Amino acid sequence: MMEQTTVKGIVIKRNPVSEYDQLVTILTADRGKITAFAKGARRPGNHLSGAVEPFCFGEFKLYTGRTSYNIQEAVISNFFESFRQDLDGAMYGTYFMELADYYARENNDEYNLLKLLYQSLRALENAAFDNRLVRCIYEIKTLQIEGEFPGIPTDRVYENSTKYAVDFIAGTKIEKLYTFKVTDEVLLELMHIADIYRKHFIDRKIKSMEMIEMIEKGQLS
Repeated sequence: MMEQTTVKGIVIKRNPVSEYDQLVTILTADRGKITAFAKGARRPGNHLSGAVEPFCFGEFKLYTGRTSYNIQEAVISNFFESFRQDLDGAMYGTYFMELADYYARENNDEYNLLKLLYQSLRALENAAFDNRLVRCIYEIKTLQIEGEFPGIPTDRVYENSTKYAVDFIAGTKIEKLYTFKVTDEVLLELMHIADIYRKHFIDRKIKSMEMIEMIEKGQLS
């Protein structure tokens, strides 16, 4: 008998399988990273066709086959539709999802990682926030959640405001992270620190980061 379960999460990746199906990766709170088939999702008018795209957040009803999960139904509460017009925001969001995919594990409690991803995507939609600052916050907080936060680097002397910002990010609850702004000087130092952390802790190339670097290089020139 097939087991049924409902999970809350966000689609962080999907790939076409056969002519009409999709293979979907969902970051969930209590089951970690789940890979599931969305059968028929590539057929026009299929009830899953719009619900298994990246950024879709909601509840997914799954049933377990002999070797895999299958998505039976999805109720999406946030599609993050603004990313369809905001290409820069979509690229940052894609990078955030790739980083979540890197750290998330199957059958693991990923509540905080999911919550951070969701809140960070919402911050990208908020025009009041600089996407570069959102990226730095997301990267530093991810390290703290994963138990890898090393503190302030010792490669140079940083502004006291920068040190305070890093400590605030690492020690603050996720729902209160996106409540501050920084000067341009502090932002540049945070970007430098985030780059140091990424090069030290991430042992593979994250494709979307190349586009982020191009975007940010254009903003600095």
